[in-house]
Amino acid sequence: MKIAFLGPEASFTQLTATQLFPNDELIPKSNILDCFLAVQNNEVDKAVIPLENSIEGTVSMTLDYLYQTPEIKIEAEAVMPIAHHLMIHPSQENQDSIEKIYSHPQALAQSFHSLNKNYPEVPKQEFASTAAAAKRVSENPERKIAAVANKFAAELYGLKILNENIHDVEENHTRFIIISKTENYYENHLENIGKKTAMLITLPQDHAGGLHQVLSVFAWRNMNLSKIESRTLKTKLGNYFFFVTVVGGWDDVLYINSMDELRAIGADVKFLGNYKEFLLEA
Repeated sequence: MKIAFLGPEASFTQLTATQLFPNDELIPKSNILDCFLAVQNNEVDKAVIPLENSIEGTVSMTLDYLYQTPEIKIEAEAVMPIAHHLMIHPSQENQDSIEKIYSHPQALAQSFHSLNKNYPEVPKQEFASTAAAAKRVSENPERKIAAVANKFAAELYGLKILNENIHDVEENHTRFIIISKTENYYENHLENIGKKTAMLITLPQDHAGGLHQVLSVFAWRNMNLSKIESRTLKTKLGNYFFFVTVVGGWDDVLYINSMDELRAIGADVKFLGNYKEFLLEA
């Protein structure tokens, strides 16, 4: 199979994809939209993309494209412990002379206090991924720049790690998802830590108690919601869709019938899938 992932090489998403698909062809993409388009246009069978970080929250772009590409489903989730390190080109020996720090916006945010304490005057510039930032540093040995990335990126691009584990919170994890156009049930030898169901819900025309109506569908069935998050529909202020995840399987007839009740009250529902969640090695 061909598996797209948010690249380039040595990104956390590639490390995730390597564990999920150790025997398949992995194809890097420059951004999350390209991952969705590769699946949508049948260039690849599946894609691995980030969904949520325990420090910075949901990757909003992932939610937006899940909503905008109705044929795409979620096959599985995978949770990976995240560690960030500050690295420079080995030709730059003086850390005090760093003039700019590059990284993915999530990595910069997850290391904000550490970077602000140790490099308060150094500009931080967002980059497409942590690995891309490391690659930029490796390709510019004459420049006094640094990257926030993982150890694999430092090894791959021959960089020197100045400061290890600069993320602000020790319990730093990122949740990744496998997306595809099928409802295949992904299986792996990795540690299974649970099952869940995900869906996107658009409320009926705005009225008092609309959200309460939707939530009551889950409440009287004792369905445990692990997440509910709103995203703007990008039409006008006050128009949202909701990303909802339910803990457990989807075999109970009451759970299945919840979709009919949601639609009966005027909500639009996209069922993303019932799937397993796996724990990855750091």
